[in-house]
Amino acid sequence: MKRPSPALFIIMFLYSILAIVAIYRAVSTQSVDLFSLGVIPVLVGLAMRTSWAGIAFKVYLFIQTLGLAALAGTAIIAYQVTPDDVKVVINNQEIPVPLIALLGVTLLGFQFGVAFSKKTNAYLRNDETH
Repeated sequence: MKRPSPALFIIMFLYSILAIVAIYRAVSTQSVDLFSLGVIPVLVGLAMRTSWAGIAFKVYLFIQTLGLAALAGTAIIAYQVTPDDVKVVINNQEIPVPLIALLGVTLLGFQFGVAFSKKTNAYLRNDETH
């Protein structure tokens, strides 16, 4: 398989955007955020089809899962304490928390599906049979 599958291409495109945003943020704030910058080695490994890219991709997904679980736990505890204060507001626009949770779970599920798919493994192994 010479080209990534469409699903892997979408992830590589999204990771490219995240890498640009992470680099911009690191330069503008002059602080390093490994959660954001961790996407760069994964993206490089996937683009170069290295032997370690699959492992890096899966480790980064587990880090994302832990981050989402920590955020969800914090939101649940905060909601128990003060339900009126649990809000997500961007540019004076309130975004419903269940929508954010659904989006996060959907994105993680999509990434896990791609990371553990046979097409991704064949792409990273340079396998021509799939």
